[in-house]
Amino acid sequence: MIDQRLINYMQEELKRTPLEFKRYMYDKILWHDRLVGLVGPRGVGKSTMVKQYMLQNNQNSDWMYVSADHSYFSDHSLSELADEFIKEGGKHIIIDEIHKLQNWSQSLKEIYDSHSQLQVIFTGSSILDIKKGMVDLSRRALIFEMQGLSFREYLALYHKINLPVYSLSDILDLKVDIPLDFHPLPLFRKFLKEGYYPFSHLPGYDIRLQQIISQTIEVDIPAFAGLNLSTTRKLKKLLSVISSTAPFKPSVINLASELKISKNDVSEHMLFLEKAGMLAQVRDDTGGMRGIGKVEKVFVDNTNLMYALISEDPNIGTQRETFFFNQMRVNNDVMTSKTGDFRIKDYVFEIGGKNKGRKQISELKQGIVVKDDIEFGQKGIIPLWHFGLNY
Repeated sequence: MIDQRLINYMQEELKRTPLEFKRYMYDKILWHDRLVGLVGPRGVGKSTMVKQYMLQNNQNSDWMYVSADHSYFSDHSLSELADEFIKEGGKHIIIDEIHKLQNWSQSLKEIYDSHSQLQVIFTGSSILDIKKGMVDLSRRALIFEMQGLSFREYLALYHKINLPVYSLSDILDLKVDIPLDFHPLPLFRKFLKEGYYPFSHLPGYDIRLQQIISQTIEVDIPAFAGLNLSTTRKLKKLLSVISSTAPFKPSVINLASELKISKNDVSEHMLFLEKAGMLAQVRDDTGGMRGIGKVEKVFVDNTNLMYALISEDPNIGTQRETFFFNQMRVNNDVMTSKTGDFRIKDYVFEIGGKNKGRKQISELKQGIVVKDDIEFGQKGIIPLWHFGLNY
């Protein structure tokens, strides 16, 4: 028999799961595969999404939802639960926050290899893929990664303003169409400060965001990277240095000296922070692929984190660049440009306020000026907020 504590917990969790709004990844995940993983930074809505899927497909009693931090797992293994669930006629099991289980990857492999009739869906921290466990699962699992809200999703979730997804081509061709009485700029400014995470409507948003930062640096990264307390302090200091100077032009030698660590450790620590959703690293076009080239700029991952990490209001220019990169990276390879701020495909983007000119990109046929504080665009000039409608 399945432990009644797990049944009660599942029922309570499903009762509290909203169905009205679904994140952009919901229709992109190949839900019917035998082993499906959804990873991403803390707080972006992974748990809600898998519970929504279960609610919409749980027509029989052959589904099970568990969280890896449930007390049941203090004296039971995941494999034991799977064995018992199969005996009860179970066919689909969802394991939330699997990163909280020891030997999680080995357990998943055992379940996958032993129970061909059982489908497993799991969620985990995006830092998981720096560990060998995720590599070992790569032949078995389909892994999908999710980020925080787009401006488009924020408008739909909190303000009931429903706009379609616009591709980069749509945005550049000025195809964005908005209701006549909709003025996006006040909501856009609010989104920059407190709209990226799906829990921004809850009381104490600032406190919750600080908790995410602390848990990520003090628990998630050390657990998966095998770091000690001393190194955790250095991660905090590194994040603090970058948040106060972003966009940060990485000088590995200077950072190594300031943090009293090796140059190799600097790059590794920055990668950990990037994977965990704390930093965003923009690379050049070496090799022609995102993630391959040399890191040229480092930002705080999103504008909400900027406000949480910096005591005063963040620099507006940095906010604009952070927003552009954060929103466009989901569906595009965004790289640095020698003549502008960013490059996507053959387009070079220069980002600024409403008075931003074309001087820096004047000789480029496919140079685009991205302006904040404007509602509508014209040829070669695109409102910054339009780029938040890309997913």
